[in-house]
Amino acid sequence: MTRLRGLAWDHRRCWGPLDASVAPYRAANSGVEIEWDRRSLHEFGEGALGPILGTYDLIVFDHPFIGDIAQDELMVPFDAYLSAEQIRFFEGDSVGASWRSYTKNGRQWALPIDAACQVASYRPDLLERYGPVPRTHDEVIELGRQARRDGKWLGLPSVPTDAMCLLLTLGQPQEDGEEFIAKGRVERAIAQLRELASLSHPNSSKWNPIRCYDHMIERDDVVYVPFAFGYVNYAAKTDRPYLRFADVPTPNCAGALLGGAGIGVSARSRHKQAAIDYALFLCSPEYQRGDYVKSGGQPGSLAAWKDAGVNDLSGDFFSSTLRTIASSYLRPTHPGFIAFFRECAPHAAAAIAGDISAAELADHVNRLYRETRQPERSVA
Repeated sequence: MTRLRGLAWDHRRCWGPLDASVAPYRAANSGVEIEWDRRSLHEFGEGALGPILGTYDLIVFDHPFIGDIAQDELMVPFDAYLSAEQIRFFEGDSVGASWRSYTKNGRQWALPIDAACQVASYRPDLLERYGPVPRTHDEVIELGRQARRDGKWLGLPSVPTDAMCLLLTLGQPQEDGEEFIAKGRVERAIAQLRELASLSHPNSSKWNPIRCYDHMIERDDVVYVPFAFGYVNYAAKTDRPYLRFADVPTPNCAGALLGGAGIGVSARSRHKQAAIDYALFLCSPEYQRGDYVKSGGQPGSLAAWKDAGVNDLSGDFFSSTLRTIASSYLRPTHPGFIAFFRECAPHAAAAIAGDISAAELADHVNRLYRETRQPERSVA
């Protein structure tokens, strides 16, 4: 008997389709047992991988870990187990840069099981009195002003992690430039975000996307959110109130930060082939546009995103945001980027709140980024 143990992050979007897969996969593969554990969203995005690799065969993780994974060969490269035809298929079935986000040093360290980016969202029953979905920053600001006159708000999830994501979305980073985000671009981005924050619900600085969406469902005072990682679960509700999702209000819908999740196999797994086979089943278009979506998942397969039946189930979540994710921004994946992001996030939140200047934030971000890109220096 082969026993596979996996680690998911604790939201139905992740664990729902994984738990649902166990019974049918076990029925078709009688010698395999599968167990899934869960960890927090924060640990998924910013926690350490090393301590868990000896415990789990399969891990669902955030793609910026790829630099550290590749540097230390922490996971099994999938390309050693895939044919050239399979690789071409997955490349073609990628949502935006999802497939490429798990590639480093010429190897494929994970499969894109889930695809996401920052998108816009709204309560259709509340927005209808104000007009169509905003398409520009100026239109968002005008909507916010109208909503405030009625005692309602925009929403802008901006806990430190999401504040840094907002800076990356609006700051036009240049991975190989002299500055990661030019000072003038940081200042423009922070000015935009402060303007949005002034019209946003007072609890926005305490919200991540999940908390924001839960509030929007439970209360009737947040009309529209211009930037937050999309969650299909809030659009797939059949009872009101529910949310609808749309492209971000940037020129050509470009620049929204790419998120999503990959599934990798620990290099310390004793059942590498069995884990690879199961991961391939989870990421197959057949499962992704079937039970994966029906169980609350947000697939990484482009075929699923374009599937009419999938969009019928999800309030057109996928078709309504495909343009944004197709032109989303793939953040750097070099070793040390997670540590850089973690260190900068509180400063981004402080700048949006007006506690530090945009110039201070720019200096901090660019200095730290240069340090992460420098080769290791010997200790004097």
